[in-house]
Amino acid sequence: MTAHSASRHIGDPDREWCVLGIDPGTASTGYGVVIETISGDYELLTCGVIHTSPGQPMHLRLRKIFLDIQEIIRNFQPHEVAVEELFFGRNVTTAITVGQARGAALLAAALADLPLTEYTPATIKQALTGYGNADKYQMQAMVRHLLDLEEAPHPDDAADGVAIALCHLQTGRFHALVADA
Repeated sequence: MTAHSASRHIGDPDREWCVLGIDPGTASTGYGVVIETISGDYELLTCGVIHTSPGQPMHLRLRKIFLDIQEIIRNFQPHEVAVEELFFGRNVTTAITVGQARGAALLAAALADLPLTEYTPATIKQALTGYGNADKYQMQAMVRHLLDLEEAPHPDDAADGVAIALCHLQTGRFHALVADA
């Protein structure tokens, strides 16, 4: 597979720009592929969830996540990948398994030579809604609005993957505007 180079800033008026957003998890990894069109609109190409079975050994679950992300990259050839940063809550065991799923996603992006950016949950919420503590309903409303959809992508993990891709595109657009100022 030939990887695209990140030779331009997001927001370049001469090209569409494709981003794969990933919400990592061991049981379910959400993803969304979004393009910023030449006219500056956003278009959802695909989204979904990679499910693994809790009864499977961890190394097989991670292999599935890795291989499925590689397949998404092959099929949609994104220019960049955006991944939700690991959030440490009270449950350390969950954080460790999410970290393993993130590792599978990061490796898939690295092997495709794709630039990767990580975002905290608060940064994703801030980029989409203007409020770092936005709830799921506010996030889903903005995803629907930005993509001109009748309803938010389902299930929630897929919607989160789409939100991460949109966050990256919105953040890139902001940085491009600041650089041009």
